[in-house]
Amino acid sequence: MQRAELQRSMFAAPGSRPARWRIEPGLTPYDAAVETMEREAAAIAAGEADELVWLVEHPPLYTAGTRADAADLVDPDRFPVFQTGRGGEYTYHGPGQRVVYVMLDLKRRRQDVRAFVAALEDVVIATLAEMNVRGERREDRVGVWVQRPERPPLPDGSPAEDKIAAIGIRLRRWVSFHGLSLNVDPDLDHFGGIVPCGIRGYGVTSLVDLGLPVMMSDVDVRLKSAFEQVFGPVGDR
Repeated sequence: MQRAELQRSMFAAPGSRPARWRIEPGLTPYDAAVETMEREAAAIAAGEADELVWLVEHPPLYTAGTRADAADLVDPDRFPVFQTGRGGEYTYHGPGQRVVYVMLDLKRRRQDVRAFVAALEDVVIATLAEMNVRGERREDRVGVWVQRPERPPLPDGSPAEDKIAAIGIRLRRWVSFHGLSLNVDPDLDHFGGIVPCGIRGYGVTSLVDLGLPVMMSDVDVRLKSAFEQVFGPVGDR
């Protein structure tokens, strides 16, 4: 069984209504996004709403997860900084980056946080594979990485690599919120205001930086297909 098939068997919810799939136009303010996630997650936990996968872009900003180290905020005056309840450290959000907020009821799927994070990584890896990009996970670093063989190797002799997607989640009553961010064509210089996810010695890349002139809409189609491979059907409603 392929990994995506394995994750799907773990996280599909047979007999449940498909999760809602919503693409938000324009740039969504971060505080408004958090308010929406809180409201939707509460309704899902109460059985008053179907699950939701919400795709947004944000104006330029930094977020600080529950393990953020103040020393990793290199340029605190560059953009607004939002404290957030998701796991992880500092990350950047901005135009050209697809943020996918995932509000799923894990009581109906699988109550395993580590496996859920791995499943979100699988969604990104499958999305990248559709564009002939090999995304990889690292056991000691959450997120999805791509090797950069055109650059000198790292000091330990391993290949240079950049992060292309970050993952940070929160659970309340076993309903997830927050989710993942995939760099399509953001301004990569904006990551210089933080140590992304607290990980030093590595770079950040995007699909366009890798030489793929893709549109956000192209990526969204592939994200939807990959999400359904791992988590089951979604509906545009």
